[in-house]
Amino acid sequence: MNAPAPLSGYALPADTAPARTLPARPEALSLKASETALVVVDMQNAYASIGGYLDLAGFDVSSTGPVIANIQKALVTARAAGMPVVFFQNGWDADYVEAGGPGSPNWHKSNALKTMRQRPELHGTLLAKGGWDYQLVDELKPQPGDILVPKTRYSGFFNTNFDSLMRSRGIRNLVFTGIATNVCVESSLRDGFFLEYFGVVLADATHQAGPAFAQQAALFNIETFFGWVSTVEDFCTTFVTA
Repeated sequence: MNAPAPLSGYALPADTAPARTLPARPEALSLKASETALVVVDMQNAYASIGGYLDLAGFDVSSTGPVIANIQKALVTARAAGMPVVFFQNGWDADYVEAGGPGSPNWHKSNALKTMRQRPELHGTLLAKGGWDYQLVDELKPQPGDILVPKTRYSGFFNTNFDSLMRSRGIRNLVFTGIATNVCVESSLRDGFFLEYFGVVLADATHQAGPAFAQQAALFNIETFFGWVSTVEDFCTTFVTA
């Protein structure tokens, strides 16, 4: 019996599963689970826990509990549907070389770096790799098979391998959750838009840095100019497995 000939090529194995219709604003979006990834943005102690960087910098993180719970629900659905799950983790080396010096706008605008300059005793603790602040919250630890993408700027696409990881898996749709809606979530979704990804944010699985109007402004920008806005309930109902 002849052995099957080796075959290489662009096309991935055919996916015979039908596309699902996700309710969203400004209109419903047709998605296949095999072409979709769930992205969890920066769900670290720095952004979601009392005593973390955002809290120490004066931002309100008291209502992040429901966001964590909603992300957990979305994760269950995504994994059951066979979607890749990606965790972004934001921060820098312990000496903050990756954060940039005074010649970098990040040095001037990062509230973590500014807080440490105002409070020198915090130097080496905020968003430093290996520290508690940098760690993902206990409720949202990656599972085997999940993808972890470290990043040093707001966007998960900047200076990372995220784009190649998604393209090599045939992913065209990115469903975003996490913190902060108006900073790292929106920045990553915008960059995905420019790279031809369809970006969706699950509004009730995100949280803003700043007042409530920052959340609403970010969602307005996304649904009007860069992507789509949906909910965890609609996502879970759409991709529930039989």
